[in-house]
Amino acid sequence: MNPPPIVSLEPPEFRTGVGYDAHRLATGRKLVIGGIEIAADKGLVGHSDADILLHAITDAMLGAAAQGDIGELFPNSDPQWQGADSSIFARQAAEILESYGWRIVNVDAVVVIERPKLLPYREVIRENIASILKIRTSAVGLKAKTGEGVGPVGTEQMAEAHAVVLIARSGQPKLM
Repeated sequence: MNPPPIVSLEPPEFRTGVGYDAHRLATGRKLVIGGIEIAADKGLVGHSDADILLHAITDAMLGAAAQGDIGELFPNSDPQWQGADSSIFARQAAEILESYGWRIVNVDAVVVIERPKLLPYREVIRENIASILKIRTSAVGLKAKTGEGVGPVGTEQMAEAHAVVLIARSGQPKLM
C-alpha cells in the first residue's frame, strides 16, 4: 500500500497598501469625493478634479502591488490630466493590479473635511467606488470625520483622505 501523495498548498498571498491625499479648499471649485459631486460652498483645488478619496485609494492600490504612486502614472505636469475625472486613475490602477495577478479584497477609507457633512452621500460614494473598482459595495468601507474646528481642516482651508487597500493574489500575472 502506497502512502498518500504529499500535497503542497502554498498559503494565499495578501498585501496591504496605504494611501493619503490632501488638497486646499477654495470657492469657485466643484467638490468631488469618491467620484460624486457634492453640493458645497468650496471645492478642492488640484490639477485634476482633486478627488482626495479616489487619489488616496489609487495610491493605496498601487502601493499594495509595489507599482509606484499616482504622481508617477498621472503627473500633474502632464496637460492631459488637467481637470481629469479621478475615476480614470482608480480604474487604471485596478487594471494594473489585475494585470499583475492581484484582486482587490477590500478598501477602507476616511475623509477628513469640516463641511459639508458626508453622511448623506456615503452610500452613493461607496457604490460608485465599488463600481469603479469592480468589487462589491460591501467591500468598501467609508468614514467621514471633521477637524473639530482645529487646524487647516477644521478651519476649512483643506480636506484630506486616508485609505487602506487589501489585495490578494488571484492568479498568474498577465505581464512578465
